[in-house]
Amino acid sequence: MTSSTPVAPPAGWADRPVFGFIRHALAIAQVEFAKTRREPTDILTRAIQPALWLAVFGQVFSRSRAIPTGSLPYLDFMAPGVLAQSVLFSSIFYGIAIIWERDLGIVHKLLASPASRASLVVGKALSAGVRALAQAAIVIVLAAFLGVHVRYSVGSLAGLAGVVVLGGALFSTFSFTIACIVKTRERFMGIGQVLTMPLFFASNAIYPLAMMPPWLRAISTYNPLTYMVNALRTLMVEGGESTTGLGTDVAVLTVVLVVLIAIGARLYEGIVR
Repeated sequence: MTSSTPVAPPAGWADRPVFGFIRHALAIAQVEFAKTRREPTDILTRAIQPALWLAVFGQVFSRSRAIPTGSLPYLDFMAPGVLAQSVLFSSIFYGIAIIWERDLGIVHKLLASPASRASLVVGKALSAGVRALAQAAIVIVLAAFLGVHVRYSVGSLAGLAGVVVLGGALFSTFSFTIACIVKTRERFMGIGQVLTMPLFFASNAIYPLAMMPPWLRAISTYNPLTYMVNALRTLMVEGGESTTGLGTDVAVLTVVLVVLIAIGARLYEGIVR
């Protein structure tokens, strides 16, 4: 009589690590969504600034012939940049919420949960990215009202939504990483204000790269906002075209996001010290 070693039954799909990671990330995202539902006016107030950029700045500079946008009207050229600005400005201060959570003891509870650090960061990034969609909808409607030639095909709108989520996740994770380093609200607010304008103006959001001096053009090639604007310009506006290629734009944003998630996950625990 031969004895055989009992074979354990194969793990179910839900027990696999990757699905556990996704489940934890979605649970964190759901909690963050609940916060947004309690404060819906926050989305509207954050949409005021991009609305002013389009309605005032865009209308005035569309009369200028000095900005070389080729065959693309200046307002059409600028609208994707304003959308990217809206995503950037709303996401870059996301880290202040992490510091509040640390002060309230929420971070300690999250770190004591079975969820991995990376899944916690991904969940928060996902919620920030999806939240940016509401602002994107407002900017697109306003742009269309002002005469921007918006692409309305399903593929373009779906791609645009994906880039907005990707950009919101990227800049919120960047903000998350800064918060883990500085650890105080006062320092974070100072650094956040210092970073937003250089990121915005060292990109092709409101003027083409050809107008920049060589040193600023070199900096813009390392600015993820440049690639986000490129992708949005290709997907959002009729006749819009990326200077680097849509595939390259999405790839750069994805790689930067993955790197920031890895850094944020490594630094997250340190915020409670």
